[in-house]
Order: sequence, then structure tokens, then C-alpha cells
Amino acid sequence: MQKIAIIQISKEGERIASMLQREFRATQLTRMEVGRQWNDFDAFIFIGAMGICVRTIAPFIKDKHEDPAVVCVDSLGLHVISVLSGHVGGANDLTHAVSGVIGAREVITTQSDNAGLWALDTLTQKFNWVLDNDERLNDCIFAFVNRQPTALLLKVHDEGTDYLERTLPEHVKLVNSIDEVDENYFKLYIIVSPFNEVVAGSIPTLHYIPLVATIGFGLAHQAEPADVIYNEIEQAIMERDIFPCAKQWCTIDVKANEPFIKILQEQGETVRFFTADELASVEVPNPSPTVEKHVGTPSVCEAAAILGSNHGKLLIPKLKGKNWTAALAIDYQHISGQHGHIEIVGAGPGDPDLVSVRGRKMLEKADLILYAGSLVPKALTECHKPGAVVRSSAGMNLEEQCALMKEHYDKGHFIVRLHTGDPCIFGAIQEQMAFFDQNGMSYHITPGISSFLAAAAELRSQFTIPERTQTIILTRGEGRTPMPEKEQLHLLARSQSTMCIFLSAAIVDDVQRELLQEYPEDTPVAACYHLTWPDQHIYRGQLKDLAKIVHDNHLTLTTMIVVGEAIDNRQGLSELYNKHFTHLFRQGDDS
Repeated sequence: MQKIAIIQISKEGERIASMLQREFRATQLTRMEVGRQWNDFDAFIFIGAMGICVRTIAPFIKDKHEDPAVVCVDSLGLHVISVLSGHVGGANDLTHAVSGVIGAREVITTQSDNAGLWALDTLTQKFNWVLDNDERLNDCIFAFVNRQPTALLLKVHDEGTDYLERTLPEHVKLVNSIDEVDENYFKLYIIVSPFNEVVAGSIPTLHYIPLVATIGFGLAHQAEPADVIYNEIEQAIMERDIFPCAKQWCTIDVKANEPFIKILQEQGETVRFFTADELASVEVPNPSPTVEKHVGTPSVCEAAAILGSNHGKLLIPKLKGKNWTAALAIDYQHISGQHGHIEIVGAGPGDPDLVSVRGRKMLEKADLILYAGSLVPKALTECHKPGAVVRSSAGMNLEEQCALMKEHYDKGHFIVRLHTGDPCIFGAIQEQMAFFDQNGMSYHITPGISSFLAAAAELRSQFTIPERTQTIILTRGEGRTPMPEKEQLHLLARSQSTMCIFLSAAIVDDVQRELLQEYPEDTPVAACYHLTWPDQHIYRGQLKDLAKIVHDNHLTLTTMIVVGEAIDNRQGLSELYNKHFTHLFRQGDDS
């Protein structure tokens, strides 16, 4: 969290100062204290006249890489102005945040912000990248904001490169290699790569190094000097034309107390440990009987690098120093153009607006979208990019689905497997993940909004009521797939919690019979058909009439059954206002 100081210049700004102090947990200073504490704060917010703000800070300004952010708010709270260290110091971001708190208009004069261009001097902070050399940074920024032809080379995939691709300005061209760059045309070269890309000629170049790799290492007992080992490992990696780009260092757990571990932690490095059994399960190119004899696994450095990178690609096999070994690997999802990646995305309950922001981004960048056509509206896929393949899995068996994804994966494509609701709740992803694991394929899960949450929203019901019901049970009735003996509906019903029953409209008579063994027959129920879809229908009633409701309305498999006294229950809401909850509603709080 930023350490922020507030300087209230005039009496009229007292209300704004108090509001911002509370919102940002800031410290109030006088103008006379600014000079003495100039280096003690990340940002200063002046409330009052701009001229007074400028005259106050002028004697202390040194360099944009050192100066704190300075923002000025007029005493009426109409405008918030970014004054100093807009990009590097974060004044532009703070201006945006302050204007949001007080409802003012933000005033930012930085050209790249106003032109909708990338702030090249803040990409390192924004995406946790490292800039190889910033000697010509100002020249590069000048060329970029003046829309000089720019070549962009991306050798990895991460959040930052996704952002650059998604927001590519018209004067920037993506290239696949240095050989494509015409020195007579391009005036700027931007590279995002952990590899040492040698650029010939005099084109100004910005080379960002993303921290996407894993270094696995082994150590002799009490290996010294520890600081020298750190430098030796990084130097050995650089000699292989790879920049220091580790996001984490990994080794065997028995080395946790070695001096070198302390050095890594002092350097701010993330350190992970694996057991000998975990490391021994990894196949490596350079196993060692000697290492196995001493620590119980044939590999430490290579196995740790592979495990830490999610079974990624070993870019640098075992390196040997005097008293250390090291290897470097990178997760396949970060490697551009070599292997694909599969993102299993939760589509939400149906409304295209209810897919997550991350899920939408995944759909927009996908080369293949394979969606569960019988359960996911096709409208969710309409945001796909030009040239993307969009297929429904409704008419495919598991083998056909996996074969299609593997075909695209081997081409280095980005694949979205789109499942209804949240894919981890009564989804069908277990067998697919087993296939991905067996084939060493990179994949990840983006969660979605489950239909039980949509049911609560559409029923306008809080499914947990203080002192009445504090548990939500997600389950289904026993149809063709048997239920575990301990999870029979009548056993779960004993708690009389709020119960959300999936996939059970076709066996509603059995469901009602089991529930009536424990719930009173007048317990509220709701049968929710196609939640959030355009043809959504919700039928309320009592448990004794549940089967009749489902049959009379010809409800199908896409029906969520909700049972419990929490439905439409407004009793007990006064509990929120008793003495145990007064901290949520303090007098004078704007919330």
C-alpha cells in the first residue's frame, strides 16, 4: 500500500481532506513539513490552489525516477490534477483513484495517456518486467508517442503481452523475428523476450524481460560464499543467451536452511521447496546416481525447474558450478508459437454479460473455441477474433473433443474450452484434464458464476440467514449415476440447510420423496428453468407440490431446484443491526 500524505491548504478543503485521509489511510501534513518528509512518502495530495502546490514542492524536485507522486485537488473538489511523476511515480493512477473517490474530473496532461498509447516507462511496474537498458528510454518514448513506425517482437505469452496485442496502436506492427525489421522503415523496436535478441543497426530499442522462468538449483552443504553463487548462476544463464528472468527459484526441501536460501530471500526472490519423492517422480535428461544416494532423488536442479514450471520446457539443462547446480525451465503457456495452451472457462449461467472479465478476454484471444452447445448459448462466443474456429461439442464424443483440441494445441494455438456455469461444479472436465495430463498439455481453469448463485440472485434471496441456516448444499438426485451412500438426499436433508439440486428435473418424484423424509412439506421450493437465459422461468411453491410444478410446466434438465426456508425469507434481517454488527454501519460512514 502506498504511503500517502495529504496537505490541506485552505479551510474549504477540510471535508475533502477528511474523506481522502480515511479512504487512503493517509497522513495529514502541513506545508512546512513537506520538505522534511519529501522522501518519506510515496505520494502527496495537495488540496487547494495549484500555484501554492507548485511553489511548495519546487525546491525538492530532483528526478522522475526518484520524486514521489504529487496530485492537486481544488478546494471545491471539482478537478484532480496530476502534477508530478505521472507515470513512473504513479501520479496519474492516483489522480484516477482520487477522482473516483470524490467524483471529480481528472486532469492528466501526459501525451501517451491522452493519446491512448502505452506508457512505455511504466510497463515494467505494471507487468513485473525488467528493462534491459534504459539509456535511450526518453528517445524511445518520444518516437512512440509521435507515432513513428514501431516493430513489436513478442517471444513469450503473459498478461503483459496479451495487453500489448489487445491494444496494438496503428503505428505498431507485430513481427515474428528480427529479420523482418526493415531499418529504412521502422524507427523503434520493442522486444518482450527473455532471450538475448541481437539487434543490428541503430534503431532505438526497448527490450523488456518478462519474469516467466523457473530456476531449479542444487547446493553442496553449507555452500559458500552464498552471494557469489547467486551471481555465478545468473552469469552462467546469460552465457546461454538468456537474461535473468526467474520468477521463482526451486530446490529440495532439505536445503531450506542453507545460507544461499537466505541470500535469495534478501534479494526478494520467491523460493519453493519440493520433497525428494516429488522430485524423483520427474523424468530428467541428466539423472545422477550420486545425487540419488545422498538425497533420495536422481535429480534436484532439473527436476525442481520442471516441477516449478508446471512441467514446462527445460531451456537450460543442468549447469555445474563449484558447489552448485542449476537448470532453467519455462511453463509451456508462456512459450510463444511452440506449444498451445488450453483455458477451461466457466461461461456462467447463460447471460453473456455474466461471463467473467478474464473469461471474456480468453474468448477474444482464442484460436479455437469449443463450447458446450447444448448448455452454453452461442451468443457467448460471438466476441471471437477474426479467423478463430468456433465449434459446438454437442455432437462430439470425448475422443473427438480431445482430438480437436490436440490438433490445435500442436499448432501452438490458444484454445478455450467453454463450459456452463463454473466448470468445477458438476462439470465434465475431469476426463479432459486426465487427457491433458497424459499428453503433457498446458491448461488452466478460469472459474465462472454457477447457476446456484444465479438462482439466489433471481429469487432475490439470501441463501444463508443468521441463526436460521448457514449452510448451502450443492448436490443432485440419484439417476443413472449412483450417489455415494453417505450422500443420499434424505441424509443431506437432515440439516434442513438451503439445498440446490442440479441435474434432477427428470427424477423429481424421487427427489421430492427423499426430501420429504426430513423437510416439512410446506418448505419453500423453487424450480428455476434456464436461469438468466432469455426464456428464464421460475416457479415457486411448497415441497409437497415440487413434482407437480416440474411436471405441469414440462421442465427439463436445465432446471435448478432450490429447497429451503431461505427462499424469499426476510425474517432475521434485523440481526444485521444488532450489537454484533454495528461496526458495519457506523454513524457518519458514507457506505
